[in-house]
Amino acid sequence: MKGAYVGVVRALRRLLRVTGLLALLDHAAKRSRTALWVRSWFAIYDLDDMLRIGLPWWTFEAVDLVEAHLAATPRARILEWGSGASTVWLAARAATVVAVEHDPEWAASMRPRLPDHAQVQTVPSVATGTPAVASRKPGFEGQDFTAYVAAIDDEPGAFDLVVVDGRAREACLAAALPRLAPGGMVVFDNVDRRRYRDAIAEHPELEVLWTRGRTPSLPYPTRTALLRLREERQG
Repeated sequence: MKGAYVGVVRALRRLLRVTGLLALLDHAAKRSRTALWVRSWFAIYDLDDMLRIGLPWWTFEAVDLVEAHLAATPRARILEWGSGASTVWLAARAATVVAVEHDPEWAASMRPRLPDHAQVQTVPSVATGTPAVASRKPGFEGQDFTAYVAAIDDEPGAFDLVVVDGRAREACLAAALPRLAPGGMVVFDNVDRRRYRDAIAEHPELEVLWTRGRTPSLPYPTRTALLRLREERQG
């Protein structure tokens, strides 16, 4: 179903480009958030097109709030599980970005698109019959993501922002919380999924802002959670 949808959208994009309507939509997207949202539909799973649009794949509300957080955090340090258009967007607003990626081919495609202060580390999963840290995403059965999650331990210091948007997200969240700087934030994407909401609920020390609404590249609303440690748990 996903492949069919992407195929239809890309066929429409070719038609819009030939007719000149895509250029008009690009122009309108500079002035209107709604037009920007519609234009982003035609960039789905096209990294270079998403980079031209210049948005992470979170809800627009989450994008605005993270941008404000980074604007108030000079020299921000960021760690991100999962890489993509968000990595480039974050790099434009932070001093350092480290993205942890399980897919070597995707990581290789990302590196030429990043500035020097952003990097992608490849930490693939390990095939095993008894994974200690598993991903529940279909197609990743029998894969252990222990090293992938533990990649944060190889980075010194605290992080002003951690993005949980890759594999084994429940375990990534638990690993991220002790590494947050005072006032730091976690972006936890795709919390439409019950298992992710359940993982967040396991951490009563968190203040949670649930955002729901328009999301780049998708013609329907999704949800992104922004998490902070309660003040009494910081320091």
